[in-house]
Amino acid sequence: MQMIRRLIAVAVAALCVGNAMAQDTKLKIATVDMQQLFKAYYKTAEIQEQLNLQQEKIKKLNEEKSEPIRKMTAELEELKQQYEDSSLSETKKQAAYQAHQLKFNQGVQMNREREEFLQRRIRALNEHSTKLMQDILGDLRDIVTAYSKAEGYDHVIDKTATSTSQINVLLYSKDASDITSAILKNLNKDQPEASKGASDADQ
Repeated sequence: MQMIRRLIAVAVAALCVGNAMAQDTKLKIATVDMQQLFKAYYKTAEIQEQLNLQQEKIKKLNEEKSEPIRKMTAELEELKQQYEDSSLSETKKQAAYQAHQLKFNQGVQMNREREEFLQRRIRALNEHSTKLMQDILGDLRDIVTAYSKAEGYDHVIDKTATSTSQINVLLYSKDASDITSAILKNLNKDQPEASKGASDADQ
């Protein structure tokens, strides 16, 4: 009796495995190149233009803050020449030296403030850039998901994705369809006309 039960259990297990394999063969799987979609998406170019403008603004502000420091450097050199001038009296040399030290300390403080300002602005820009890029990736995921559901795909794999060890997650795919080109056709269907004109002018 126990032998019969074991045979039934084995038969049931084999049937379950067979059903699972049969279901697996029915899975509809596709791949997509998210990097290509990211580069082709019109919002990516728009955001990159915004970030470039912000970078130029930071660069300009840094130049403005650097200009008085450069002038102070020239003044320090003049004061140094004075207190090293052997033809001047000790009183004048001492006065020039004290003025040099005071201005030098002011210059150090100004440069420290400039560097801290620059670091704050760059850090804020990087955080803003990361947020914008995440928003774009969110848009692309929604687009890919909507297309995949409409086409009845069970799984869609980003073939450009890498693991923490920088190895491609997708190492081999025999029959999976690549839906990148299909999505590219309508990727920018919502792009404003003004934005299209700017994109055409840049090409």
